[in-house]
Amino acid sequence: MLSAVLTIGELAARSGVAASALRYYEELGLIHAERTAGGQRRYQRHALRRIAFVRAAQTVGLSLDEVAATLAALPPDRAPTQAEWRPVAATWQDRIDEQIADLQRLRNRLDGCVGCGCLSLERCGLYNPQDVQGAEGPGARKLLPRRAR
Repeated sequence: MLSAVLTIGELAARSGVAASALRYYEELGLIHAERTAGGQRRYQRHALRRIAFVRAAQTVGLSLDEVAATLAALPPDRAPTQAEWRPVAATWQDRIDEQIADLQRLRNRLDGCVGCGCLSLERCGLYNPQDVQGAEGPGARKLLPRRAR
């Protein structure tokens, strides 16, 4: 028979997330644990779904702050219903579509600049005299999508 609660070790093994990360998730309010009289953490089984949610959100590119804001709108004591999940999934679909478009733009730019292999600072479209692009911040400014700057 399955126990209604999981220790942090059991939750780590079932979720594939290190115990240290679970403690951090708890600190951020992403998951919640009850404490035994001896101070040991005990997690309800629905914490597995919240952890899966966090991992999926990170894969989509959400920060842990964004994940926390999203989880705040979902029930803390049970897995969300399909109706509760639908608006979240729709938001993620939009974000994934944006990421695909950004990656396609990056792929197309690589063929014409870094990918050309010319290494000519006089002919290259990324030529940057007097580090004009440096004012926009570090990194490959012309290759990064606008929203990531």
